[in-house]
This record gives sequence, structure tokens and C-alpha cells, in this order.
Amino acid sequence: MKDLFGKAILDYQTNNLPEDLITETSISEADEMSVSHLFRTYNEMPKLEQKALQLAKGSVLDVGCGAGSHTLALQNERKLDVTAIDISENAVRACQLRGIKNVKVTNILDLDEENKFDTILILMNGTGIFGTLNETAKYLQKLKSLLNVGGQILIDSSDLIYMYDQDEDGAYCIPADGYYGELTYKVQYKGKIEDTFPWLYLDYNTLQNAAIANGLKCELIEEGEHFDYLAKLSL
Repeated sequence: MKDLFGKAILDYQTNNLPEDLITETSISEADEMSVSHLFRTYNEMPKLEQKALQLAKGSVLDVGCGAGSHTLALQNERKLDVTAIDISENAVRACQLRGIKNVKVTNILDLDEENKFDTILILMNGTGIFGTLNETAKYLQKLKSLLNVGGQILIDSSDLIYMYDQDEDGAYCIPADGYYGELTYKVQYKGKIEDTFPWLYLDYNTLQNAAIANGLKCELIEEGEHFDYLAKLSL
């Protein structure tokens, strides 16, 4: 990985001639995304993210923190104890420059299970980090091991069924060889193309079934305006 998302975040934070990111998936055309979107304030966030931040309590783990906007809102406005993690060294450096107190470069799967949390946040299509449906159980078991008694995992995603064509009977023309929310993702920044990586969108019923199969309760907290939703997983 060339860490292009992280480079864009650090460029924006340090005023180093940031450019738009170009993102493309296996079922969508190339699209431009302003890096400023990752630096939005609480008031600029969509309602599902705002709801998740309102529900956060106790000690918080922000998984895949990116530019750290969720962490900053909880740390500075809610005065919560937040640990932020990301696999991007550049993103973590930007978070440090933004004043995040506790941020480190690590993969959620490598996090020490001696540290447990009251709230685990995984936002901006949090299920994306699972990669594929087959990998979901491994991540859910890890997340479960990091929860305090009474703790919660707040995670969002979208049902991508609307992206697929329907036949004359109304049935969706989805791939027969895998789950329709399994995408490949490609990022371009300043003319450099990052290696393609898997990214998973889970419809709520599939997330709920996976949660139950891994010993977790699953509750639908809120639905967005375009097939997106926020869910809470708990012990």
C-alpha cells in the first residue's frame, strides 16, 4: 500500500498542496473526493455519525480514525477518554498535529486485548475494514474481546442493493459468485494509483446474522437517507 489516503490527509493538515482524491470501485465510476471532507466538524457530519458520537460513552476506541475528526469531537467537546488507531502512519501524524492526545499506528487485529473499552467506534462504512464476508467473523470476535462488560460497538454501513439493475420481475441482478457488498476499491492521488484493496458494505440483516453467530446482540439505531444505517453491537 502506498498510503495515499494518509498522504492526502497529511498534505491537507500541513498545507502541502493537497489535491482531491480519486476513488473508484468495482461497481462504480471514478469519483473525486475533497480531502476537506475528512476534516469536517461535528456540525458538518451526517446525522448517523452525529448519533454515534452522541451515544459514545466511557473509554472510547476510534478504529480507522483517518484525520481524527470523530476523536476530536469526543476528546474536546465531550471530554471523553479516546484512543484513536489507524494503519496509516501519515494519518496518525496528521492526528497528532491536530492535537489528538492518544493516537497510534496499529491494525485492530493486533491490538492488545488487555485494553478494553466501553465504546468502539467504526464509522464511515465501518464494515469496510472487514474486507470480505468471510473475514467478518474474525473481526467481530476481535472487537468482542476488546469490549468491557456493558460496552458497545457503534458501526455504520450501507445496503448496496440499489446499485444493481433489476429485471422485469423486480429481481436484482447481483453476482452469483459472492456477496454483492464485496467490492474492490482503488484510490488515486497526485497521479499515483494505490493497490486495489477489498472493501465490504454489509446490509443490516447480514450484519445482524453475523453478529448473532459470533455471540453479539445487534440493534438498528438509525437509518440514513440513502440505504445507510447505524447499528449497535453489544455482549
